[in-house]
Order: sequence, then C-alpha cells, then structure tokens
Amino acid sequence: MQSDLTLVTQVAVFHDKRAFDLLVRKYQSPVRRFLLNLTLGNEALSDDLAQDTFLKAYVNIGQFQAKATFQTWLFRIAYNVFYDYKRKASNLPQQGDPSSAERLGAADAPSWGRPERTDIKMDVRQALALLKDEERTCITLQLIDGEPIDHIAEITGMPENTVKSHLRRGKVRLADYLKQNGYG
Repeated sequence: MQSDLTLVTQVAVFHDKRAFDLLVRKYQSPVRRFLLNLTLGNEALSDDLAQDTFLKAYVNIGQFQAKATFQTWLFRIAYNVFYDYKRKASNLPQQGDPSSAERLGAADAPSWGRPERTDIKMDVRQALALLKDEERTCITLQLIDGEPIDHIAEITGMPENTVKSHLRRGKVRLADYLKQNGYG
C-alpha cells in the first residue's frame, strides 16, 4: 500500500483522482466518527460535513506541507468545517442547552457499545452535550479517536496546556454527569 505522502503527491502534482479516492477510503470513517461526535450523533450533518472536509482537502491538497501527518491535517480541516458550520447555523444543538440531548433521539446515536445497552449510549451522548464545544472536541479526539495531546493541539490550533485544561474540565463534567446517572 502506498504511503499517504506518496498519494498526496500524486493528487497535488498529477491531479490523480484514484490516489485521492484511496485517501478518502482510508480516512472516511475516522473523519466521519470525529464529526459524528462533534455533532452529538447527527448522522446526516456529519456526512455533509465530512463531504465538505474531503472537498476542501482535495482543493487545498497542494498546501499540505507534511509538518504533521496527513490525518492530523485532515482532522484540522474537519474541525474548521465544523466550526464554520456552527458559526453559520443557529439550529445546531448548543452546549449547555438542556433540550439538545433530548432532541438527538436514539436513532441518531452512533452504534458504539453493545446494541442492547442503548441507555448507556444515550447517557454518554447527553453527557457530551453538556460539555463546552472545546471540551467536547478535545474529549472526542483523545478518548474516542485516541489522539495524543500534541496532535489535538495541532488539529485545534490550541496550545497544549489549553488542550490539557479542556480535557481535565471535560472529564470532570463527564464523570459527574455519569455518576449522577448511576454509573461508577
């Protein structure tokens, strides 16, 4: 299998759509999962934002400088696409809005965990809905996507200490909510 850098070069220099298709296939699920968590399980919105992410990546692929991994660069684009959408849209569930978690519904929750435990998935979704956007982003990148703090800082453009602060506050809020709802 070709490296990301080889594929990026083929796309940037030769406009090789097959090479870009390989990149899309490789990163489509991680980008979509990241956006799905940021949108609190809104699958249709996540799909739209993922499509916008890959379109922007294709258009701007010549700007990739390999200072970070291609995945980190792509997640940075996804992060920016999401926050651009947030600025423009007023109907996206907002952090701290008690009705936002209720509006999600079980059908919108991603299928992580066992199917018979949908109550856990909804409780985690509701807990994520209570976090500030920056906390949710950092928590999602670290706990769900497994990104280290330095990559989270690159993706979000935040200093590492700020990322650590958002993680610490977000984890405390998640733990408090889950304890109040009978977990732990």
